Amino acid sequence: MGSDIPGAEYQVFLSFRGPDTRQGFTDVLYHTMVDAGVRVFRDDEEIRPGEKIEEILRAINNSIVCIPIFSKRYAESKWCLRELAEMVEKKKKIMPVFYDVTPDDVKLKTPLYREDLDKHGEKVKWEKALKEVVEISGWELSNGTGHEKENVEEKREKALKDVVEISGRESSNSKEEKALTEVTKIKGWESF
Repeated sequence: MGSDIPGAEYQVFLSFRGPDTRQGFTDVLYHTMVDAGVRVFRDDEEIRPGEKIEEILRAINNSIVCIPIFSKRYAESKWCLRELAEMVEKKKKIMPVFYDVTPDDVKLKTPLYREDLDKHGEKVKWEKALKEVVEISGWELSNGTGHEKENVEEKREKALKDVVEISGRESSNSKEEKALTEVTKIKGWESF
């Protein structure tokens, strides 16, 4: 299955399209988990053409849970799609977040992702990965206001608790489980 979970290097791997969510949702999620002692992999810089992706693929393999954060421009990135295909291929525990997109967008039922996939090679492999992951129960979030923002807050808290539960169940280290449990107590998601 992927890594030997008791020795996993990371508890969570975040896959996201930097321009869409790096300075907002992804940043808040990352720092919330890190501050609680959760080991999270987040690529700090965009991968440029010609750079090797081996470090990222190794991080996926050495993570307990993978969280793809699907956003409007996620499918524009060959690297995001490659990360997603690796998660599916390695049969990782995947917890998708649909940020300002719907599962129908990711299922290719709307033009949003379909048009981006048409521009890439390996379309069949990536299309299969997208369709497989979208069948997993995930969270639909938006950067809304008012009542919508309150609803998002509740969904964020539930998403974080679910990450903690799954990561904690898969971790054999009681110190790690305690750190993951602490994440559920954290507030402040509304700060992005």
